[in-house]
Amino acid sequence: MSTPPRRPLGTTGVQISPIGLGCMGMSDFYGKANDEACTALIHHALDSGVNHFDTADMYGPFTNERLVGAALRGRRDEAIIATKFAVMRSESGGFLGLNGKPEYVRASCDASLERLGIDTIDLYYQHRVDPNTPIEDTVGAMAGLVAAGKVRFLGLSEATPEQIRRAHAVHPITALQTELSLWSREPEIELLDTCRELGITFVAYSPLGRGFLTGAITSPADLAPDDFRRNNPRFTGENFQKNLDLVSAVHTMAAKKGVTPAQLALAWTLTRGDHVIAIPGTTKQSRFDENQGANDVTFTAEEQAFLDEHLPVGAAAGGRY
Repeated sequence: MSTPPRRPLGTTGVQISPIGLGCMGMSDFYGKANDEACTALIHHALDSGVNHFDTADMYGPFTNERLVGAALRGRRDEAIIATKFAVMRSESGGFLGLNGKPEYVRASCDASLERLGIDTIDLYYQHRVDPNTPIEDTVGAMAGLVAAGKVRFLGLSEATPEQIRRAHAVHPITALQTELSLWSREPEIELLDTCRELGITFVAYSPLGRGFLTGAITSPADLAPDDFRRNNPRFTGENFQKNLDLVSAVHTMAAKKGVTPAQLALAWTLTRGDHVIAIPGTTKQSRFDENQGANDVTFTAEEQAFLDEHLPVGAAAGGRY
């Protein structure tokens, strides 16, 4: 088997898969998935040389970490495990707000370690910034987890450049996870440059526009009844057709290049900088293999200009949430 591609994880010296595996959809938000099939997919990812697995305590809620941890048992040393805290949910799935208080940080970490069945989390993110807790206090508590050996590296998600700088002054931030795709290009305005300047890896979630950019979704009826996208602004009403028209440019170019729309969209995300990696989610091995094929896709300057023209910053109809 050929050597899998790698990119640096921040300034840590660790090398990480450019296209990792987002595990959220294995437990939540997109309808029911099969634990056995998802476990087999995680093993297949490891066998393929992928080493980056992304989860969070709130996925499930509280079940995705158990699934990922169990699947990686016995192969822990092959995996970089990323998880998150801060979004509070009830056992029944209700959303209870954000919490970045130091005592909550510590309790959340211990609970995640127990569910994952590991001694140390490789990459621990604040999932969303708590507006009621100074980020210095939250990151200070996270730094304490590093000192205690419970966490290796720290991350933030959906933070502003100013918040990142404040956090980074307390303890080095290794990764910023934020949505980035051909229909969510806002990070190009300032975030990507901030991360590059500070030596922070930018982890793009939803790089396939929650599946919209793949061409697999042509009608709201394609979504399961309990799929959260049914209520997402970009998937509803007039926005749906507007966005369908928008992404036709992706399909046109993909056909010309002899690649799939998903491969084109993922490959484009990786061209945003050598400090950018992506974590598309899937529950299917065929989709996983397709996504990994994006590592080999390149663009000419003319192709980049075509995508800039047809999918500029702010082109998508409707908000992200």
